[in-house]
Amino acid sequence: MTDQHGDHSESPPADSPSDGAVTEPIGGLRFRHDEPRQSGPRTAPPAWTPPSAAAPTQPLPRASGPHPSGPQLSGPQLSGRQGGFPPGPPRGPYPGPQQGSAPGPWNAPPPGFPGGPPQTLVLGRPERSSRHGRLGGWVWPTVAALAMVVGLLGGAVGGAAYDRWVDSTSSPGANREGLDGVDTRDEAPLPPENGSVAAVAQELLPSTVQIAAEFDGQEGGATGSGFVIDRQGHVITNNHVVADAAQNDGLIEIVDTDGNRYTAELVGRSPVYDLAVLFVEDAPNLRPAALGASRDLRIGEAVVAIGSPLGLSSTVTAGIVSALNRPVTTGDSADDTSYIDAVQTDAAINPGNSGGPLVNLRGEVVGVNSAIATTGGGLGGESGNIGVGFAIPIEQVRVTADQILKTGEARYPIIGATVQTGGRDSGEGAVVEEVQSDTPAERAGLETDDVITAVDGDRVANGIALIVMIRTHQPGETIELTVRRGGEDRQVEVTLDSKVG
Repeated sequence: MTDQHGDHSESPPADSPSDGAVTEPIGGLRFRHDEPRQSGPRTAPPAWTPPSAAAPTQPLPRASGPHPSGPQLSGPQLSGRQGGFPPGPPRGPYPGPQQGSAPGPWNAPPPGFPGGPPQTLVLGRPERSSRHGRLGGWVWPTVAALAMVVGLLGGAVGGAAYDRWVDSTSSPGANREGLDGVDTRDEAPLPPENGSVAAVAQELLPSTVQIAAEFDGQEGGATGSGFVIDRQGHVITNNHVVADAAQNDGLIEIVDTDGNRYTAELVGRSPVYDLAVLFVEDAPNLRPAALGASRDLRIGEAVVAIGSPLGLSSTVTAGIVSALNRPVTTGDSADDTSYIDAVQTDAAINPGNSGGPLVNLRGEVVGVNSAIATTGGGLGGESGNIGVGFAIPIEQVRVTADQILKTGEARYPIIGATVQTGGRDSGEGAVVEEVQSDTPAERAGLETDDVITAVDGDRVANGIALIVMIRTHQPGETIELTVRRGGEDRQVEVTLDSKVG
């Protein structure tokens, strides 16, 4: 099956052991629920399913968005991590002076001598036979200078008019300079030796908000979390928290730590990376959180999760980094399946934590809490935290937020091939099922039934792991794939293309 982006496919999932765990998104908490449904067992790496779904048993976790019915994984097309910094909207051309010769008496008989010999040109100034017909040598440079000035002024006016037009037609809160055009915080607010969770909470609570979004026609039907990313009023959250409201032009509100409620506008969202950027105007009390780096994290390092689990705003939990670079999936359909190279933590995360910050002890946001692993739904309600949660690395948040601010949309890298993501998982690589024509995969010589075993020398276990590894790169980058064909390994270079999503 091919997802909405046309770049993923999957074989039917095989039965999995009954004692396996599944992952679910911790997305928006719903106040109204449909009957939970069982999602099919999977043998792929962790996948997310919404907490409201009756969790299937499978060996690896499955994450999901907040949809009451729970996500169903669709086969992805091979693609890389969205990223890259696509160019912003084109700027209007600056009109310059028209090229061409100014009218003059060149190559014409002198006045009073019809049919006379042609005149001789010297640096564009004609010889004169009469004082009355003579033009000063300063005329032509002056004309050229005036034309240049007029052209530059016209270009400036036209460019300014174009800028105003672009600003008037772009998404609310958009900024064509991306993150470079807003005031973010990159300095750590707490010293490296800080070991106090209380100090982290005091620093981050004013930057963390609760999200209430319309769902299925009900205002506030989906709740989640978010955090302020800059001093202009932009807020980061999960796409699955606001997806229904975005599709149906529903109301999205945020509530700060003091209980103040503001209407938020959607700047843009990425189903592929499960991220969304909101804009809140005239909210002076919103304080941006400092942004850190997940690549500096170490397994066992202490982290803090902040958000609104189960609708309980300003909730703080603590734990450690349990694992890094964990491939997980989220989404209940092909239209919103995302693949994330996640930070795994045992900090307690529950439905409603979606979109909230995962923070190190220096007070820096290192990830966006997005999914939890469960062993199945409990009696009469949603399953909750069992100590295995997943966060989107802050590096990907930076890339996606920058793209959304510039253009209102995000792009992710692809190679133009589909790989197997369901069924039997041998752990020995990603099996290529189809190679699309005129794509990077075709140009690199990939063929059906090739097995991709490594990316830039890093081992690939299966199709989902390959997709997640590619999405850690940016469109336009060149990566090296190790491909097994006929029992022999070879290396091929692939330059990543891109797609909106």
